[in-house]
Amino acid sequence: MDKIVFLEPVFCERIWGGRNLEKFDFSIPQGNIGEAWVIAAHDNGSSKITNGELAGLTLKEAYEKQPTLFTEKVYDKFPLLIKILDASDNLSVQVHPEDDYARENENGELGKTECWYVLDAKEGAKLVYGHTAKTKEEFNDKINREQWQELFIEEEVKAGDFFYIPAGTLHAIGEGILIYEVQQNSDTTYRVYDYDRVDKNGNKRELHIEKTKDVTKVPFEKVTTSPKTEKLEGATVTYLADERYFSVFKVEVEGQVSLEKTRTGNLFTVLNGSGSVEIDGNIYDVKKGDSFILTTDCSKYTLKGNMFLVGSYDR
Repeated sequence: MDKIVFLEPVFCERIWGGRNLEKFDFSIPQGNIGEAWVIAAHDNGSSKITNGELAGLTLKEAYEKQPTLFTEKVYDKFPLLIKILDASDNLSVQVHPEDDYARENENGELGKTECWYVLDAKEGAKLVYGHTAKTKEEFNDKINREQWQELFIEEEVKAGDFFYIPAGTLHAIGEGILIYEVQQNSDTTYRVYDYDRVDKNGNKRELHIEKTKDVTKVPFEKVTTSPKTEKLEGATVTYLADERYFSVFKVEVEGQVSLEKTRTGNLFTVLNGSGSVEIDGNIYDVKKGDSFILTTDCSKYTLKGNMFLVGSYDR
């Protein structure tokens, strides 16, 4: 069975999207494309497998057929969703629920804990990350009074920054930011503020005020991770997060490096440069924009070239 599976992304038009995903040599459709779901197995979008015995299946279909090829644990559905986000305009200020709330209120959907690796950011770009309220009463009152400036906490960002966003954290990606996102396999979002903008049909997007009040954690407590860097011959590996649902790491290859893989499947996207992946003497060329999974059958692999990848796996 295949030890490496390559995937074709799914593209999503968004009111806040643009054309910056073309930087990854994607052939994106017309319109304001805000998201590339590069490794996805969700009902709302699933990447197509392009090589090997599973070619032509979506990742969702393949996981339903052979879950243990992709994850050491068996889940009801593929556990993670990997995206590249082009915020050419501000995203709504939003929050995602925990698993139990989502399961009960969103037809069995998972909750959504996520993390962001900032690929690019214009000068002065900002995120909304957290809120100022100390009690639920204060939080609800500020929402009812639409005291957004007093409620939201903003933080400037630059390329290379990393943010861990547990479910229940109020957040928004600001204009001019390009992000690589690793998240639980969920598409549930509760918007609390959307800048009073309208879509191409003149309609405001739906807000989810009561659900936002239900699931937002009060008071806000910023969760930071402690990255660890390992310098190897031919590469630098930085472990960005090792959290409840996933681990995330980046690999900067300059030459050649051989690595051991965790027992579960490892999900990768090449975010800059080009090179190759070698497994058991088989060589697979990769370039910027390519995403692939090293399956549970793979234990060791070699990366060669000059390239930057972000990898992740379920926990």
